[in-house]
Amino acid sequence: MGPEAFARFAWQAGTVFALRSWDLTQNPAEASFRLSEMVIEKQRAFTEGAVAAWWEAMLGSRPDIVAAAALRPTRRQVSANHRSLTKIG
Repeated sequence: MGPEAFARFAWQAGTVFALRSWDLTQNPAEASFRLSEMVIEKQRAFTEGAVAAWWEAMLGSRPDIVAAAALRPTRRQVSANHRSLTKIG
């Protein structure tokens, strides 16, 4: 992952965190359910990343390819969350 992709990922992750935090303060009655959803979402992305990284490592891939495989599911989820939280209309 190049510096520009990492910067975009970091910016999107921060934006998602801020917007979801704001949403939790606005809807406290739903906070417990929403937090559970977020935990499951992260567990799924991290597990997929760990399996993908393990697979690449077993294939003898370079370390940067292993790292990219580990981050891919998390980046995909953060990007999807960012799109859904920042869409207009």
